Amino acid sequence: MSNREWHLLSRPVGWPKDEDFALVEAEMPTPGEGQVLVRNKYLSVDPYMRGRMSDAKSYVAPFELGKVMQGGAVGEVIESNAEGIAVGDHVLHFFGWREFAAVDAKTAVKVDPKAAPLSTYLGVLGMTGLTAYAGLLRTASFKEGDSVFVSGAAGAVGSQVGQIAKLKGASRVIGSAGSDEKVKLLVEEYGFDAAFNYKNGSVSEQLREAAPDGVDVYFDNVGGDHLEAAVGQLNLHGRIAVCGMISVYNNTEPAPGPRNLARLIATRGRIEGLLVGDHYDLQPQFVQEVGPWVASGQLKYRETVVEGIENNLEAFLGVLRGDNTGKMIVKL
Repeated sequence: MSNREWHLLSRPVGWPKDEDFALVEAEMPTPGEGQVLVRNKYLSVDPYMRGRMSDAKSYVAPFELGKVMQGGAVGEVIESNAEGIAVGDHVLHFFGWREFAAVDAKTAVKVDPKAAPLSTYLGVLGMTGLTAYAGLLRTASFKEGDSVFVSGAAGAVGSQVGQIAKLKGASRVIGSAGSDEKVKLLVEEYGFDAAFNYKNGSVSEQLREAAPDGVDVYFDNVGGDHLEAAVGQLNLHGRIAVCGMISVYNNTEPAPGPRNLARLIATRGRIEGLLVGDHYDLQPQFVQEVGPWVASGQLKYRETVVEGIENNLEAFLGVLRGDNTGKMIVKL
């Protein structure tokens, strides 16, 4: 048996191109002592992966040229040389972008396909869900009665931020998205109080209309004009959690910053960056609280599923374009 895997051939300049990558036939990995061999069933593609394609200094090492890339994955153990994980178990690990992976057992997390669909461990009950939970409750210091604005609100993280805020007693939740269909989804299915299509006009003007009394918390997935608009509507002691800035990931020149940052002086506002890796201590609390919401249907989620390892790159590019509603998943 062979193992197909995606390699990074060159570092993209601007938007990634097909020729920057290659789907390679590699040898089947052999698990060593303390390792398990996993047949991947679902792969995750996420915006942060664009940063790892660059060699700029960052919080995580870049992907290596000519070698297989990495990402979240869930699969079935087909061979085990480790105690505590048996053939037939399902595990969550970080060796995606490939069909089979030899994984150190100590870095793999067993998951239960009977408790929830396997794909949810990459999304609503996985890293994206924890990002939403920690970012809203810890980084943005959300409290009951806050007014919350979320950009990229129909995405995997944003959709959960808005719903958790509502479940926790937000006074008003506003979301932005890139299509009228997604705006309708935010209001009618996810329970946002208001939403707007950022492509339909000025973000600042649409936010002022949707949040006439201002916002206490802004969860930023987009950056750019969304961040400037949020600063403009920030209430006294407002908080901004910066999770992502997808609007600038493919820029070849530095993007101009918000022109109204001086307003933070008057509002005593706070902007803080967010990395989910700093908050894994919240994982048990997150699962305990959010798991029942998902099981009961109080917290709804969507997945955009792309079939086949050969379409892994296109699925990733689709995330950068905003093609997905909810979590983008590749099913093998």
